[in-house]
Amino acid sequence: MPNYRIIIDLSDFQLYLLDVNRVVRGFPVGIGRMVTRTPVGEYTIINKQADPGGPFGAFWMGLSRPHYGIHGTNAPSSIGKRVSHGCIRMHNEDVLELASLVPINSRVTIRL
Repeated sequence: MPNYRIIIDLSDFQLYLLDVNRVVRGFPVGIGRMVTRTPVGEYTIINKQADPGGPFGAFWMGLSRPHYGIHGTNAPSSIGKRVSHGCIRMHNEDVLELASLVPINSRVTIRL
């Protein structure tokens, strides 16, 4: 059984899915603006919701830092840019794939 964790590297706009210490998959992401930066640190996924509505695209995964999450987007051109209020944006097909692989309580590291 895989032991997945996530590393989000803000410097290269990438989310990496790791199984133990091996990168299994990489996904491009959009991150927080300069004034609403994505918070660096160690978190866990605390909830998951399909079709959350609004600007959150096809899926939402809430982080242990309140009001922050990994989610899809209805604006795919925002991926690879500093555009969010601090959340991690992914293409809808990518967030659906990721959500199908990582369970609640998965570790998420956000780094510069």
